Amino acid sequence: MTSNDAVQNPDIPDTMRAAVLRDTAKGLEVETLRTPRPKAGEVLIKVAACGLCHSDLHVIGGAIAFPLPAVLGHEVTGTIVEVGPGNEHTGLAVGQNVAGGFLMPCGQCDACAEGHDELCGPFFELNRLKGVLYDGTTRLATPEGESVAMYSMGGLAEYAVVPSTSVAVVPDSIDMVPAAILGCAAMTGYGAVRRGADLRFGETVAVVATGGVGTNIVQIARAFGASQVIAIDVSDDKLAPMAGYGATAVVNSATHNAREEVLKLTGGKGVDVAFEALGIPATWTTALDVLADGGRMVPIGLGAGVQTAGVEINRTVRRSQKILGSYGARTRQDLPAVVDLAARGVINYKDVVSQRFPLQEAGAGYEALRNRQIQGRAVVDMSL
Repeated sequence: MTSNDAVQNPDIPDTMRAAVLRDTAKGLEVETLRTPRPKAGEVLIKVAACGLCHSDLHVIGGAIAFPLPAVLGHEVTGTIVEVGPGNEHTGLAVGQNVAGGFLMPCGQCDACAEGHDELCGPFFELNRLKGVLYDGTTRLATPEGESVAMYSMGGLAEYAVVPSTSVAVVPDSIDMVPAAILGCAAMTGYGAVRRGADLRFGETVAVVATGGVGTNIVQIARAFGASQVIAIDVSDDKLAPMAGYGATAVVNSATHNAREEVLKLTGGKGVDVAFEALGIPATWTTALDVLADGGRMVPIGLGAGVQTAGVEINRTVRRSQKILGSYGARTRQDLPAVVDLAARGVINYKDVVSQRFPLQEAGAGYEALRNRQIQGRAVVDMSL
């Protein structure tokens, strides 16, 4: 077999079901599409589960422009059922269970060559703007041949093509359905703590907004040795389980002054690192308000469309505070690390997933997310 040959699987069906976005006024509708097939440096997975994330929600609502029709879904688990050419040295094979990371590095650009997968130019220019993979084409189409754009790997479908650079093999001990969150919510949390903040043992932390990503930041920060982890949200229901993930205190910023409460908890200093995990001006302000002199504010949440947040210039300058944006993580290095943490029980990924929806109810799941009715993370379970 040459490097241009693919390992064909005759058992793959010609068509599949997928949740397709054609009109932001109508939302997701399940359709029949051609089953995609992998090209060079790609694998095809039979999807076990796909997480529901706010980034998708912004596209569904039209706040972030993306080519339509499209299949969204960017944190998945599944089983490899076909391997494209050019994978001879990846160790990937049919039958392996894998997690797919939302940030799919091309592996060839200058940023990727320097190990900065999170800054991959072709990922943003081709996938995020045009909905295609790195040969400039999508893998998705209707039975009639109409092209369908891909947001990351287009994981809200029964099958998905994923670049080999953005999958990590998961052991049999991993529960595949809740493990879908490893490729975005957990990996983004890991990237924020490990890469964005470069958190040091004994430092104090606040996490503003305790959804799926925020919950993972809480437990990863604690695992990395934070001496205090203060969870901040406007919902008592979302704050209630945070102690179980390692939070040393919780603050409801709707009923209490977050700055005053955090200063009390930290001896009047504020926290060394404040993570912001929602992407709205109010949470930016809260994260900056609870920050200590010399502290780092690490924003992770993506806003809907173009949003701005105010920064008090004199305080930032005089108190030597830093704002360090963090987008995802270094997929090729960090996704295997996240899988390992989950397999060893350091990350409690199972309990973060509070709801499961069948594919035909993916739209209802996103509506629940929009209405802040999801605690932690919800997933589409393909077995339902």
